[in-house]
Amino acid sequence: MRAEKDEHIGRTAEDVPTLDAISREHLGRRMQELYEPIWDEELDPRLVELLQAMDRARSGSD
Repeated sequence: MRAEKDEHIGRTAEDVPTLDAISREHLGRRMQELYEPIWDEELDPRLVELLQAMDRARSGSD
């Protein structure tokens, strides 16, 4: 397993696999299908309160 990790050290940007436009679009659609139902769910009130407190703390520290 260590040998596998060492093979990737020293690679250039040209050596690293990339996604073409069609693959990126397909993956984007699949991710949207997976996460869209979650986006419509209501957040737990405790989580909302925590997020608001974090926003207040962040805006107060700027």
